[in-house]
Parts: sequence; structure tokens; C-alpha cells
Amino acid sequence: YRGSKVPDLPGTNTFHSTELFRIYEATPGYTPILIVASEDDKPVAKLLAAIRKSVRMFPPGIIKRCEVYGTGEYFNNEADKEIIFSDMLQRLTNEALRDSFLIEFRNLENAMFGYKSFRDNQYIAINWLRVRNSLHSVRKGGRAFQPVTYPANKRKGYKNGAQVREARTKEEILCFAQMLRHVYSSKIRRHFPSIKFFQHLENQLTKGQQSKIFIVIYKEKIIGGSACIYSDDSAYLWFSGGMRKTYALQYPGILAVWKALDDAKQRGYRHLEFMDVGLPFRKHGYREFVLRFGGNKAAPDAGSVSVGTG
Repeated sequence: YRGSKVPDLPGTNTFHSTELFRIYEATPGYTPILIVASEDDKPVAKLLAAIRKSVRMFPPGIIKRCEVYGTGEYFNNEADKEIIFSDMLQRLTNEALRDSFLIEFRNLENAMFGYKSFRDNQYIAINWLRVRNSLHSVRKGGRAFQPVTYPANKRKGYKNGAQVREARTKEEILCFAQMLRHVYSSKIRRHFPSIKFFQHLENQLTKGQQSKIFIVIYKEKIIGGSACIYSDDSAYLWFSGGMRKTYALQYPGILAVWKALDDAKQRGYRHLEFMDVGLPFRKHGYREFVLRFGGNKAAPDAGSVSVGTG
């Protein structure tokens, strides 16, 4: 439960890293839980979860839910990952249900991995869509797939005075977070963390190139931006948005996503995944928006979310 207690652990998965643990720990409204599995006093796997608190106005109340991205990271290829995961899952479930009413696993790479363990611990599966852009050379008929909807808007945004670059200072990150909070406040679809989350993101991950924050600027004002996380060979767009109503001619939301895609491609990542694009049987404006960048909508079972309730 405390960063000072976390031992030195191997691994390359950012979503189960000590750095992300410390970001959660330092952000109001989050409580991280790191489960470490060991054999003969040697770590063989780890699983990072975060309990987040949300305050709802209608009806009034405080809701706590536990979120996990993926099914952990494993260090011993010869070990039985299913057994290790079963032990970690049972421990996490017992710990998290003390404070949260819901445990949710997202971004499952293999929907069948751990299926029996989830069932044994009273989890249920919910179909959840994932949108992923391939950034490596994918060709059909000799031509690379390219998005067809937004290139003209991107050019217009630049022509009308908008600029896009990586955030350079703490002040820019603060302005970006405040702008994004204002954008998200009018949308119910997603939880938005404390502004301190982005400040700690810069302190813990940005310097190690595990994350980047891009900003869209017009007349020295930040009007849009995006925050990305990088893990192994993939990039993940965690948050993005823009003041599209006030600055419609600058297309801030489009430029923020374009910059994230282009930067990930230039740095050699194979995919960029848009996080939290919603349920498959429900209209979702953000999902339709990002699909126009040329992404592929994965089959629902490939992006299943397993949920446990107490």
C-alpha cells in the first residue's frame, strides 16, 4: 500500500510499474494496491490495481471502485502463469473489496487467460470495445492504410494559427490539466482525476520517456492536448480533448490526437490504443471520433472487462 515498502522489481509494463504506483499514491482520490508474487523469496509476478474515489451529485454519494489494466506482469517464463494469477487475483479481491464495491479488469490481451480464476472469484465478463491504430507497415494492395476523414482539418488547424508540441514546463502541464478538466466537466462518460495526477505523471514517467503530454496552443493559450502512456511496444492515449466549440477553426481535439499518433509512429511503437472507448452496444461519441483516424475496432471479446462485485 505504500511506495516506501515496494522492493526493487523487474519489468517493463508501465501499467504495473512502481512509477505508476507512486503516481496513484500521490494523487488525491486514489489508493494503489500492488500484489507481488514470489517463489523462494524471488519475485515472479506483480499486479497493480488502483482504488479511485468518485463523488456523485445525483444521487449524492461517494463511490469507490478498483481498476486494473491487464492481468499483471510475469518474470519467469517457465512458471505456470495461470496459477500465479489465480493466487494474486484472490489476494487482490480480498484486499480491494474492503474499500470498493467494484473491481474491474480492463485491456485484457487474452480474454481466455485466467477465465477459471475470474469465475472462481465471482467475476463476470462484460464485452468492452478497444480501438487500436497500427503504426507499423500494414499494407493492402500496395498502399498503406491512412485515415481519410481528418487530414484536411489538421491542415486547416495549422493554417488558422494552431501549434502543437510537447509540454515543456510544470506551468504548461498545469494549464493543460485545467483546460482538460473544464472539457471533461461537461461529459459524464469518463472519470477525470485530480490535476495533481498530471503533475506527478511528469515527475515519475515523462523524464523516463514512459509518458508524454502534448499541448495545442493558439495565441499563447493552451486550447487542447493529450496525455500518452508507453508500455513495451505500444502507446496508449489515456486522456485527450480540446476547446472545440470556442476554437472550432483550430480543431484542437483533432490536432491533439494527430500529434500523439505521429509521435508514437516516429518513436517506433507498433500500435497506439485509445483507452476507454465504451461498451459495444451503446453509442459513444469519443469512440466514433477516434475511429476516423484509421483505427481498427477490435472484437468485443478481445477487449473484455471482467468485473467483480461484493
